[in-house]
Amino acid sequence: MGNQRAEHIQRFYSLLGDLERKIGGARTLSGSSGRLYWPKRGIYFFRENGENRTDTGVGPRIVRVGTHALKPASRSTLWTRLSQHRGQAGTGGGNHRGSIFRLFVGTALIAQRGGDFPTWGEGSTATREIRAKENSLEVEVSRVIRSMPFIWLAIDDEPGAGSARGYIERNAIALLSNYEKPSLDPPTSGWLGHQCNRERVRKSGLWNSNYVNEPYDPAFLYRLEYLVSEMEIPI
Repeated sequence: MGNQRAEHIQRFYSLLGDLERKIGGARTLSGSSGRLYWPKRGIYFFRENGENRTDTGVGPRIVRVGTHALKPASRSTLWTRLSQHRGQAGTGGGNHRGSIFRLFVGTALIAQRGGDFPTWGEGSTATREIRAKENSLEVEVSRVIRSMPFIWLAIDDEPGAGSARGYIERNAIALLSNYEKPSLDPPTSGWLGHQCNRERVRKSGLWNSNYVNEPYDPAFLYRLEYLVSEMEIPI
């Protein structure tokens, strides 16, 4: 299965190459806003500067896969979710309680640089006083995430258990994850994720914790190929 997984990863990145050409290149959240074109719903693939493939080809490796609006009746859009990861445009602050991506990066920064943030990750809400004490770390998290290039795939299906977005997200994460699997395209020794307090992040090589321990369905690559080929970008 190891050789097959390597071949499947190669195919996955080939499809992402097709996707990147179709959307006109990767973006960063530092240069993105709601005024740009965004599909209503979709899935995103983040890279990280300095993190490259080493076993399955050349080029940057994916470090996070994500989507949104998987629960029935959810009304969130792709840009809404990306803007939660980006943080506040003006101040650079943010809300890690609304973004697990921000939460993970914050724990890694605390471990790497130190700092007294005992409330980081506690609770689903926080008082104004607590948020003020966490703000300097939120700003650093925004800086890190905003520098990461990403590409996106439009999949405008309805929220729910049968969502194609959920299917692609789950299987892409499972394919790329090195958690309890032979390591392929591992992170560099300097990858910030090594400092994260979540074992699944450290051992998977991804800023993800869900699905990293699961097997993947190779058939998802055919679905991904179809979705990439059918996606249309407004002129």
